[in-house]
Amino acid sequence: MFELEATLLILLIITLIAAFGFEFVNGFHDTANAVATVIYTNSLSPIPAVVWSGFWNMTGVLLGGIGVAMGIVDLLPLDLQVGLSAKEGILMVMALLTSAIVWNIGTWYYGIPCSSSHTLIGSILGVGLAYSLLPNQVFGSGVNWSKAGEIGISLLLSPLIGFSLSALLLILAKKLIKNPALFREPEKDKRPPTWIRGILLLTCTAVSYAHGNNDGQKGVGLVMLILICSLPTIYAINSESKHYEKLPTSIQIIEGELKNPKMSIKPDQLLIANQSISNIKTILAEDSEVKKEKNSRVLRMEISNLVKSLKNVNNQSKEFQIVYKEIRDVIHYSPFWVVLAISLCLGIGTMVGYKRIVVTIGEKIGKTHMTYSQGASAELVAATTIALSSSFALPVSTTQILSSGVAGTMLANDGTQNLQMGTLRNIFLAWVLTFPVTVVLSMIFFFLYRVLFL
Repeated sequence: MFELEATLLILLIITLIAAFGFEFVNGFHDTANAVATVIYTNSLSPIPAVVWSGFWNMTGVLLGGIGVAMGIVDLLPLDLQVGLSAKEGILMVMALLTSAIVWNIGTWYYGIPCSSSHTLIGSILGVGLAYSLLPNQVFGSGVNWSKAGEIGISLLLSPLIGFSLSALLLILAKKLIKNPALFREPEKDKRPPTWIRGILLLTCTAVSYAHGNNDGQKGVGLVMLILICSLPTIYAINSESKHYEKLPTSIQIIEGELKNPKMSIKPDQLLIANQSISNIKTILAEDSEVKKEKNSRVLRMEISNLVKSLKNVNNQSKEFQIVYKEIRDVIHYSPFWVVLAISLCLGIGTMVGYKRIVVTIGEKIGKTHMTYSQGASAELVAATTIALSSSFALPVSTTQILSSGVAGTMLANDGTQNLQMGTLRNIFLAWVLTFPVTVVLSMIFFFLYRVLFL
């Protein structure tokens, strides 16, 4: 028994290090998204630029909430998370992390702007599919397809939004702003005018903060997956929160609200809600240390089912809305130490290895040097798109939005002859191949780790 526990502890430590390593790699892989424009417009020198970006990436993680993080956790169905043993859960997350880190480092090495979001989500889908290939499993059951569909649409549309809106913003700026300095190539080693520099610093800050807000949460979600699967008694539910203490009362209030004739809820939703309420009551009534681990896992699943069944209920009372959020927050949470650790990894990673991708974005997308207006347009669109996605708890690719935004401004500035098609082809291929490659890689690592450790 001690050997098994020791093995689990070692695997847990390795997996947590890998999760923090992924966020570190994410930082130096995605640094260029924020700093390329300020560096290539001479607004900031490289070192101050990456330090500034790193600080705002950390701030974005710390203040960004956990909506996107929970979206990552929910990609693996809750009944799968409940059914896995601690060892199986750790090996599953180890496999997806290995796949994500290998692909991220490979694309960084070749200077290809590649989406860490695509990489991570493809890896999660891969281990889910691999699990569903095991005996007595239904193929595809290891993936939450509704959540995967939502995320897939956001990842598909966001680069198109970045490209088109950045181009339109630049065209609009040309028509409305008559200052020619904004649209000229920066003079070598000369700072831009103060007001232009201020705008570029502001957009750099906004992209850095938005990147931390969105991509940092993915790291938080990864760590929570590890902790929920390996230490469910402690982390499956937030048992130390005031909302958990109030859970029996909150459940009674929801049960009473569901009997209100003014509330509009579909019969199938009502059936699921009532069944979950009954199951939650039963679990809360049990006070057995022997059953605590299983109860924590099942309680998380039942609360999740209840929250989903009540999500789109019409004619909600104010009390219902308050209690609903309190019940949801029992499972939608992350300890502060996880958020802090991820913010440090992302921030420090941002200050390392930025040159490869910076050169690609700054020099290899367009044939002409980036102008002030192009840098500001691409970053303003990127920051806004990422911030809106985070508000809807959807992970998007900062890399794809920003690089496609730069391409859009190059097209709007001088037409297709200003685009370096070889670079764009490589970026497009990375975009297309990331999903299938990471799915296959994570499936391979999943079965390899099972052979080695189970």
